Amino acid sequence: MPMQLPPDVFKNPSSLQMRQYEALRAFVHEGCSRKEAAQRGGYTYKSFCNLLARFRKNPTAEFFWPKKPTKAAPAKPTDVRPERILTLRKQHRLSIYQIQDQLALEGLKVSIGYIQNVFKHNDIGRMPRRSPDQRSVRAIRGVHADRRALDLSPQTFRTDFAGLFLFAFDLARMKLDTLCDQVGLPGTSRIPAHCAVRSLLALKLWGIGRPARIMAEVMDQGLALFAGLNAIPKRSKLSAYSTQVDPAFAAPLMDHIYHQAVRLGPAMGQGRSFDLDFHTIPYHGDEALLQKHFVSKRSRRQRGILTVLARDLEARIFAYADTTVRKETQNDAVLKFVEYWTRRTGSPPAELVFDSQFTIQKNLAALDKMNIDFITLRRRHPKLMDRIRAIPNNQWRKITLSNIKRKYRRPSIVDEEANLSGYPGPVRQILVRGLGRLEPTILITNQKTTTPAKLVDRYARRMVIENIISDAIDFFHMDALSAAVPLRINVDVQLTVIASVLYRMLGLRVGQGFENAEARTIFSKLVKHSGQVTITDHEIIVTLRTKANTPYLVQAGFQKDREPIPWLDNKVLRIQFK
Repeated sequence: MPMQLPPDVFKNPSSLQMRQYEALRAFVHEGCSRKEAAQRGGYTYKSFCNLLARFRKNPTAEFFWPKKPTKAAPAKPTDVRPERILTLRKQHRLSIYQIQDQLALEGLKVSIGYIQNVFKHNDIGRMPRRSPDQRSVRAIRGVHADRRALDLSPQTFRTDFAGLFLFAFDLARMKLDTLCDQVGLPGTSRIPAHCAVRSLLALKLWGIGRPARIMAEVMDQGLALFAGLNAIPKRSKLSAYSTQVDPAFAAPLMDHIYHQAVRLGPAMGQGRSFDLDFHTIPYHGDEALLQKHFVSKRSRRQRGILTVLARDLEARIFAYADTTVRKETQNDAVLKFVEYWTRRTGSPPAELVFDSQFTIQKNLAALDKMNIDFITLRRRHPKLMDRIRAIPNNQWRKITLSNIKRKYRRPSIVDEEANLSGYPGPVRQILVRGLGRLEPTILITNQKTTTPAKLVDRYARRMVIENIISDAIDFFHMDALSAAVPLRINVDVQLTVIASVLYRMLGLRVGQGFENAEARTIFSKLVKHSGQVTITDHEIIVTLRTKANTPYLVQAGFQKDREPIPWLDNKVLRIQFK
C-alpha cells in the first residue's frame, strides 16, 4: 500500500531540516536565484545568505542531521575498593560527600554516583537528617581548643571572619587580657580566661547567637586566631565556662570597659546623662525561683530574668547592666545605679531619664534630695485625663523641637506644677499634645529652669534606648542563653555590653553616618568581610576583600594602624585592602 502523504508536504515544508534542504536544493541543484530559494524555504534574503555560507563550510548530510555527541563513559576507579567506602560509613558514620572528601585527601578520586552504587549493592540506606553540628563533628574529631597548640609560624590562609580583626585594635588598647586577670575570671592552661572571653565575644561581634550553632565555624582558622586559640572551644565548653564565672566580675568589668571606651574615644562623652530601662529575658524552663515579668515583645507576663540597662546619652553605649533585679527590688533599681555610679566615679550622675513604671514617687524624692535631675512620665489615670481634656485651647502654646528629623516638631504644651502623693512639695509637670499620640504625654521633672522644648526633646531622645535594646536582642542575641541558669545570662549581658561598645567605637571612628547606625548595619556594610591572613615573623597581615563600603574604612585610616596584639605573641597587626 503506497504511503499516504499530504500533497503539499514538499511544497510547504514544516520542519527546520526540510526547510533548509528545499531552500539549498533550489539554489544549488535547480539554479534558482537566492531570492527565489529564500522564498521557497520561508527565509528572508539575508537569513538565506547566512544559511548558504554555513552550508558551504560543511556540504554534507551531517549539516542537516548532525550526529549527537556521545559522552565517554567515566573511567571506573580501579584503585578504590568498596570495602574502604563501607568502612568510612559503618565505622565513622560519614555522609556521601564526607566520604568523597576523605578519599580525595587520600589521593583517591571517586564520583558520588560510584559511592551510591556501592551503598545500593550492599543495602545501605540514607543517613537520618542531622543538624549542622552533627554534620561537622566528624570533620573536627580530635581538634581541641588549646592555647599551647596555637601555631603562629609564617603561613597564609583564608578566613570568612577577616572583618573581626577590625575590633582587635581596640581590644588590645583596652587591655582586655589584663582586665580578665584582675577580675579573676576562671581559666586553664589550655583555655586561658581572656581566650574564653574573646571566643564568646567573637560570636557576639559576628552576630552568631546561641553557642550551639558555632560548630560549623570552629574549623575557621581566622576565627580561632582572633580568640588566640588553635580552635574555638566547642559549645559544651563555652556553656560550662559561663557557669564558672563569679557574678562579682560584672561591676569591675563594666567600669573598665566603659572608661576605656571614653578614654579611647573623646567624642563619646563623660557620662552626665543616662537613659534607664528594664528588659525581661524570657526563660522557657520550669525554674520555680524565677519570677514572672512583663515581656514587651510578646505583650504578656512570663518567667524570665529582669535586667536593668543604663545607656550614656552622649556616648550612646551601655554603661551599666544588672541581671539580679527581682520584683521586690525593681523600684529601687534607680538608686542602685546611682550608688554604683557614685562609687565608681566619685560623683552621682547629673541626669536620669526613665519611663513611668521604672520607679516610685518616693524614689523621685530621693533623687531630688541628691541633686540629681530626672525626667519621667506620669501615668494617665482617668481623673487626671478628664482635667487635661477640660483645659481650654487658648492655654496651650506651641513649641518647636530642635530635632529636625522629627515628624511632629510643633507640639502644644501646658507648663504647670502638680502635687504627687509620694513626693514632698510641688513638681514641675508638662502636658504635651501633638507628638503623634492620641492622648497627651505627661512629663514630670525636678528641673525648674530648663525650657519645655529642651525637656520634651530630651525625653524624646530617651525613646531611642528601646531601639538600642531591640538591636541588642536582634543582632547580639541577648536572649540567646535564656534557657540557662541566671549566671549564664549575667555573662551574656556583659558580653553584649562589650560588643555594643566596640561597635559604637567603630562607628564613631568611621563616621559618614555610621556613628548613629545600628550594629547590624555596621556589620553588614563594614565588618562582614572575608579575606586572607598572612602570618610573618613579626606581623599578622589581614587582607580584606574589597566591598562597596571599603573606602569608608580606608578613609578612617585602618590601613595605617600598627598595633602589637598581646594574645598573639605581640605580633603587629596590620590591615590592608585588596
